Amino acid sequence: MKTSWKWLLIPAAVAILGLGLHFSGIYKNWWILITAIVGGGLYVLFWYVQFYAATEMDQNKQMFEKFAYEIDSRQIMVKINAKEGGIVKWESILSAEKDKSGYFLHIGRGQFLHFGFEVFNAEHDHKLFESILRRKNLLEA
Repeated sequence: MKTSWKWLLIPAAVAILGLGLHFSGIYKNWWILITAIVGGGLYVLFWYVQFYAATEMDQNKQMFEKFAYEIDSRQIMVKINAKEGGIVKWESILSAEKDKSGYFLHIGRGQFLHFGFEVFNAEHDHKLFESILRRKNLLEA
């Protein structure tokens, strides 16, 4: 979502252009402004529905469950319970970023893992995870 807001600049530019053309007398028509406002509103509504629907669908319920993670230099093991889980290889992670809430590991468009600082049991685990990210060139120094 951080990059998607830029698309709202198109309807904003069209709205400003429509206002400029209307009040300058070159092309007196309100449809340009109305179309820009409706288009921007539909864009925001589309993304709102996408994210709201993702939380309500049964097949996406697993995205909002708690998982256990085992992290080492080869892979990240994601465990639903003691018998079920999956593996995320470090090669599949495109980038990582650290902010005030924790680490974001970007896997693909709209796919990420978020590790908050509170998930680490000890300071050593936190430092180990950060050193792995730096060795894999996913996190800037």
